[in-house]
Amino acid sequence: MAEVITVSALNRYVKTLLDANDALFDLALRGEIANFVQNARSGHCYFSLRDEASSVKAVMFRADARRLAFRPEEGMRVVVRCRATLYERDGVFQLYVNDMFPDGIGTAQLALEQLKAKLEQEGLFALEHKKPLPAFPKCIGVVTSKTGAALQDIRNVLTRRWPSVRLLLCPVTVQGFEAAQQVADAIKKLDQRKEVDEIIVARGGGSREDLWVFNAEMIARAAYRCKKPLISAIGHEIDYTILDFVADCRAPTPSAAAELAVPDRAEQERILLDLQQNIRKNMQKRFDLCYNGLEQYNFVLEQGLARRNWQKSQGQLQQVQDAIRQQMQKRLHSAELQLGHAAALTGSLDPYKVLARGYTMVTAANGTILNADDLQPEKTIYVRSASRRAKCRVEAVEEINESTQKF
Repeated sequence: MAEVITVSALNRYVKTLLDANDALFDLALRGEIANFVQNARSGHCYFSLRDEASSVKAVMFRADARRLAFRPEEGMRVVVRCRATLYERDGVFQLYVNDMFPDGIGTAQLALEQLKAKLEQEGLFALEHKKPLPAFPKCIGVVTSKTGAALQDIRNVLTRRWPSVRLLLCPVTVQGFEAAQQVADAIKKLDQRKEVDEIIVARGGGSREDLWVFNAEMIARAAYRCKKPLISAIGHEIDYTILDFVADCRAPTPSAAAELAVPDRAEQERILLDLQQNIRKNMQKRFDLCYNGLEQYNFVLEQGLARRNWQKSQGQLQQVQDAIRQQMQKRLHSAELQLGHAAALTGSLDPYKVLARGYTMVTAANGTILNADDLQPEKTIYVRSASRRAKCRVEAVEEINESTQKF
């Protein structure tokens, strides 16, 4: 006759057998959620995972449930990471789930819509939280891959439109498991830099799955907490992510983001030229008005009666003429000052005048201006001044610690 044991001993023995099986310790299961309940007090989630033929009970504790990027719902297809064992008290075979993912793009889209609705309800998309972009930024922080095409596109546009701006790159991985945390940390890091005027988060085009990381809740909340104006430039014009709704400005491409971030140098020059022309026209108009007024006085003086009246009140007329001359001189002086300021501002945009003051710039053989990142040992460069160009070879490139720089 078999040995008589207790129910507790049986359950404990079966649980020991299951826990000793390595194949049951880390499982990835696909199934449909059924009988989903989340305890309002404890936060634990209880449900069944089923397929066409079978079902198994499962539990997900609060610490793991809080990390979910979506809200599980009845009938949703998911993939779970779990371990299978026996709940000793009730003798129930069940799963202990530590992570859960939507199964398939349809369910993933549902999770995305749930997150979008949640963040919108919290006010992360509200227009009153959008910050205006600076008109003339001096330093732009960029969050993107250091090897991607997005960075080069941004550099090309900034060099063409507003070459005086400084670019500060915080390199990240733009897809994969660690990408979301890296992007969120990069936004926070650049936001803490005092010299940064605005931030661009960019990624080149790719599939929907490639861009999915920018739907992460941690990136959305990092962008919302960012005090600096933030431009999102993810994928192409037809691609939208959660970050686009939270950002202060959305650009269809990284190149478009660079265009939004800085003014156009050529356009600013045209504005200054128009201002200069308007000042000249206004000066000529005022001069003509004064001249016509003097002509009218001359006509009156040429008449006999007027001449006799003028002879009687010569002192009064002289005062009127002096007042007119003084007024003309004041207005002419004011217009000349305005013209001088406009001319000085226009001249300050000329890079060759900067060279004339003794500065130099480093270029390639074709005249392209090189920045610090382009300097490599043994590379041939040209040092350009106002009237000469020197051909040089780089012997070494040294990093300069910002804390030890002298200004």
